[in-house]
Amino acid sequence: MKINTDLHIHSKYSIGSSPKMILPIICFEARKKGIQLMGTGDCIHPKWLSEIKKHSIDNETIEINEIALIPTTEIEDKNRVHHLLILPSISKAEELSEILSKYGNLETDGRPNIKLDGACLAQIAKDIGALIGPCHAFTPWTALYGFHDSLRDCYGDLTKYISFIELGLSADANYADRIKELENLTFLTNSDAHSPWLNKLAREFTQFNMPDTSFEGLKKAILRIQGYGALLNVGFYPEEGKYNRSACIKCFKIYNFDECKARNWKCVCGKRIKKGVFDRVNELANFDNPKHPKHRPDYLHTIPLSEIIKMALNHKSVNTKGVKLAWELLIKTHGNEIKILTNVPIRELDCVNKKIINAICAFRNKSVIVNPGGGGNYGSIQFKTGMDK
Repeated sequence: MKINTDLHIHSKYSIGSSPKMILPIICFEARKKGIQLMGTGDCIHPKWLSEIKKHSIDNETIEINEIALIPTTEIEDKNRVHHLLILPSISKAEELSEILSKYGNLETDGRPNIKLDGACLAQIAKDIGALIGPCHAFTPWTALYGFHDSLRDCYGDLTKYISFIELGLSADANYADRIKELENLTFLTNSDAHSPWLNKLAREFTQFNMPDTSFEGLKKAILRIQGYGALLNVGFYPEEGKYNRSACIKCFKIYNFDECKARNWKCVCGKRIKKGVFDRVNELANFDNPKHPKHRPDYLHTIPLSEIIKMALNHKSVNTKGVKLAWELLIKTHGNEIKILTNVPIRELDCVNKKIINAICAFRNKSVIVNPGGGGNYGSIQFKTGMDK
């Protein structure tokens, strides 16, 4: 089975999340995007776990609107490194909640801060049969390579238990496959969505070949057992991520690495320059060019359909009436966003403005210019001149 998955999201109980991040809305929107398997996010938050239980069929099966869900949670360790845990069942989420409640307050945030290091969290995950790996592994503030120089620095003797890393919006497979220690891991691309809307949920996703949508099926795919595995990583152009380049955290002025060192990581405005993923990967890289192992799937650089429509119509937001109407019409006509971006013949997109059709053509042809982001400011994308002719 080809299954599109988004395994890292957040509930309404996470700081900064939309109150609309409730399971029925999440699953309703996920179906429009073309996702079949979602992570629940925040599954050890007491109130969210209670809501998950209400929608469960049994201890290991959660399904809403034909979308399957698996218990997942993001945890911040004592070093501010973020980890994604994928759990086998609701009872295991309850067990994890009971264990971690001794080391942090699980009620204050859907993504709790736990006073344990990565190795301790990995041991707990192993003990309960959960999968664990670093979230947005290269992000400078709260990630594995933001605090550590290697997997072993973070996970110690449990390093061999780590089966995946999440790349994050500011990195792709070409970045990560310059680092030798990552060659055996499965790469995950997830949205880390805090709202269910057009350009957030499933903005990055992973397509797997897996026997079914159960935890055991996903585990076989992540561990690449019995011929199962990842078929496709889909995500941003890494330059579009808000931490791709080294840049000032206030005015967002971008600097190259030599300029950063010469200025002692201080911007002309007086604020701090934050090291970007591009420069961090160059520091860690074992190879000048990526070396993709045989099991590594293709990486498809994508742009959310709503963003494409916004640019085509020259609107300022994806939330304008014109963008929403065009997006909904395309979804109603063709089923889901993934099909529209990749598979639907261009001639069959004539239900919308010609400018939108031309923009989708430009996206498919990679006729885009990416202006890098950094310092916490997203990069921007524009279509090359002449794409509307």
